[in-house]
Amino acid sequence: MELAPATESGSPIGVAGSGTALAVRQGPVQGPARPSGRAGALLALGGSWVASRALLLLLVTGVLRMPGGDITADVWIIYHAWYGVLQTGTFPLDDVTWQYPPGAALVIMLPGLLPWSYLVSFWVICGIADAAAMALLVRTGLRRGRALTGAWVWVAGVPLLGPMIYNRYDVIVTAIAVAGLLALIRRPAVGGLLLGLGGIIKIWPLFGLIGTPSGRRTRRSWTAAAATTAAIGFLLAAGMNGAFRFLTFQKDRGIEVESVGALPIHFARIAGAWDGKVLMNYGSVEMLGPWVPVVSKVMLAGSVLGFGWLLLWRFTARRRNAATMYDAALAALLIFTVTSRVISPQYLVWLVGAAAVCLTVRGTSQRPVALLVLAATPLTLVEFPLIFGDVVDSKPTAIAVLTLRNLLLLAATWVSCVRLWRSTRRAERLPATVVLPRPEQVPAVASAYSVRPGIAYEQDLLDGIDRPTARSER
Repeated sequence: MELAPATESGSPIGVAGSGTALAVRQGPVQGPARPSGRAGALLALGGSWVASRALLLLLVTGVLRMPGGDITADVWIIYHAWYGVLQTGTFPLDDVTWQYPPGAALVIMLPGLLPWSYLVSFWVICGIADAAAMALLVRTGLRRGRALTGAWVWVAGVPLLGPMIYNRYDVIVTAIAVAGLLALIRRPAVGGLLLGLGGIIKIWPLFGLIGTPSGRRTRRSWTAAAATTAAIGFLLAAGMNGAFRFLTFQKDRGIEVESVGALPIHFARIAGAWDGKVLMNYGSVEMLGPWVPVVSKVMLAGSVLGFGWLLLWRFTARRRNAATMYDAALAALLIFTVTSRVISPQYLVWLVGAAAVCLTVRGTSQRPVALLVLAATPLTLVEFPLIFGDVVDSKPTAIAVLTLRNLLLLAATWVSCVRLWRSTRRAERLPATVVLPRPEQVPAVASAYSVRPGIAYEQDLLDGIDRPTARSER
């Protein structure tokens, strides 16, 4: 007798339906029937993306104007100035606004390869990254066991952040992280490489590795990520001066005015109980003065506790499915965001990208979290750039908007962690072993198709994830 796990229902030797019975098929193999309405869903997705991005481009290019000042200055003044320095073979050593890992230099120099002005080239690259992330989410959503909901999250979430999103390089990093996360299930080494590339550019994509299951997938993805990060970091450090100088700029930072930690200081300032200063400091508007060191230590302690909890979850999780890696990545990113001393508005596109990846799997535990993140995006647009001046001045109305946004992020973090923990508490039953007949009992037509247990089990996870009742019957 031969033992083999259940394989997908489209194989000649496979499991009909949920994978609990052996079926030997003869004759031509029929592919799975396409769900009705798929073409309409794709048309709606494509039309929505084109319409929303057309409006976004009108705002980005200034054809339509929003209040709040010129938000392109970061590109044509700061990024372009960095580009000029980087061309000389050194990092901006004397510019404390350079707060990024060395891989960010690759993104800053990329627009110089295109034939247009630096600003226009930067917009083009951001648009390409946006479209690439959308294409990957749609392609993944069309697979069996997956859903197009993630693509809808991306369609809606990016324009809700306003024209700022094409004037920061975070959408480029997010597209790389989305590609890496989506690759982790089928090609862990490729996923690790992409997340490592994102990590050397802006650290946070490495959080996508926290949920990889123990064994071969973790070894391959973590090794690829470490090798990519180390190799690119070494080459940049060897070829340019000051690759890691940005680390020395972090210790003297204050509390950025939009962060969760800034809220108690805002309230004290409104009540006349805080006499510190609000200044442009290390590239962002920060609060400096009384209470700031204490709040900074509290935020750091929150980060330590949050990631300590993630490690506890990783080592005690008893049940995993195809969504677990993505759900853990979103939880880790939320913990990092709400405990950071800085919450710049572009951070929200990280969360939108991670939430979109989660919702490509029907069995994700993070649906309510994605809704909370989407609810926080328009409030971010309101507080920056529309009323940012009032936020800096701690005006009560502006702080009310900021408080609501930050409370939504705190709620999303709590819900994400609770649902991740609960979704992995119950031990999952192993899939039923299928007993195959002796080779001489199998018709010749079936022998032409080999059974690959790893792929079969992976597809079984995806097929059964949206049918928990079917899996429980095993």
